[in-house]
Amino acid sequence: MDIVVRPKILVVGAGFAGVGCVRRLERKLGSDEADVALVTPVSYQLYLPLLPQVASGVLTPQSIAVSLRRSRKYRTRIIPGGAIGVDPKAKVCVVRKITGEIVNERYDHIVLAPGSVTRTFDIPGLTDNARGMKTLAEAAFLRDHVISQLDLADASQDEAERAARLQFVVVGGGYAGTETAACLRRLTQNAVKRYPRLDPKLIKWHLIDIAPKLMPELGDKLGRSAQEILRKRGIDISLGVSIAKAGPDEVTFTDGRVIPTHTLIWTAGVAASPLMATLGAETVKGRLAVSSEMSLPGHDGVFALGDAAAVPDEAKDTEGAVCPPTAQHAMRQGKHVADNVIASLRGQRMTPYVHNDLGLVVDLGGLDAVSKPLGFELRGLPAQVVARGYHWSALRTNVAKVRVATNWALNAVAGHDFVATGLLSRSSAKLRDFEHTGAYLTPEQIRERTANG
Repeated sequence: MDIVVRPKILVVGAGFAGVGCVRRLERKLGSDEADVALVTPVSYQLYLPLLPQVASGVLTPQSIAVSLRRSRKYRTRIIPGGAIGVDPKAKVCVVRKITGEIVNERYDHIVLAPGSVTRTFDIPGLTDNARGMKTLAEAAFLRDHVISQLDLADASQDEAERAARLQFVVVGGGYAGTETAACLRRLTQNAVKRYPRLDPKLIKWHLIDIAPKLMPELGDKLGRSAQEILRKRGIDISLGVSIAKAGPDEVTFTDGRVIPTHTLIWTAGVAASPLMATLGAETVKGRLAVSSEMSLPGHDGVFALGDAAAVPDEAKDTEGAVCPPTAQHAMRQGKHVADNVIASLRGQRMTPYVHNDLGLVVDLGGLDAVSKPLGFELRGLPAQVVARGYHWSALRTNVAKVRVATNWALNAVAGHDFVATGLLSRSSAKLRDFEHTGAYLTPEQIRERTANG
């Protein structure tokens, strides 16, 4: 009796792109056509755009973490771990499981969607003292940290320490940084009313960015509107400025100012996962250079998408334009790459990815927002309705939608709560604690490993 060996499709990453790909494969592939496996260190899909609302306590962490084991159809095998190297010639992906065991996962087709990591620079003290906003744990830790600063300031008898505890610095004027500063400023503004010993005027939030504008993709008018909202809330905005040095109790700006603070939040952009460098293939600013079909030229069966790939933007006339690393593109690329993998399996023609951007939404908390759906500029409540409507509709399961809607309604009626859960008692929760960028293999180490079986 002949044993039928089905082709193996290995998907790396459980973000928008990876999960979108897996769901499409499960729906469109016959059960006897291929085996599908998903490599991910966590068994949930995180809705990243709503992380600032988790950090500010508007949403609970589990409301934006959709369980893969609960929602999938159980055809896909989940491999709990992280990919640390790929040998496209040997068709092997090296995976470090959550147990610490390192294994070789062979594949016929691989879809690389490992996402991105926080982009850092060689700034003294940055990774030791800054806090990130890239993972669910970081958002939860950050909320605890901010509330703890109010408690520590309230307990302190030293005026200088009290003032330092109540100063907060956010680096990065993109969507993540702007929304984080806006949402957390509302949290501290509401919380300080419950601390009669603290002077609300001592609470100072700083938002800085080396760029000349906040969120330039919004355009001048909406960008100015967002700045006006932030400044009305008392957030000090400094553009053309970055961090020169970061210490445990002060931050030095590149313009020479020294800000006494115990809170430095770093959201200054993202970089492609270091996994892309392990293939030894061409990259564009760290993102794997792929075709418009999202396949890797010269390597059979290798596809890449999302934040980790420079996918040509066929909707633009600009030569060399690539799709921005947004959730909007990642969700659609996941479905499209699944169709191309299936076409490749069946010997059919693959098609290029084309998507016209639907616009941008920025939720600044409360009734404040700026949005640009389909080119229309909106502010205030209409923009907020569009922003939250878009995020709500993009959530993948009805359970997640109910949780998020309930959280929004409860926050609107009851306001913020100010309970620190005690997460900070066991970990420093700095940038270096969450993103293990030193875990990846070099192309030479991968070839040596695959050659030895």
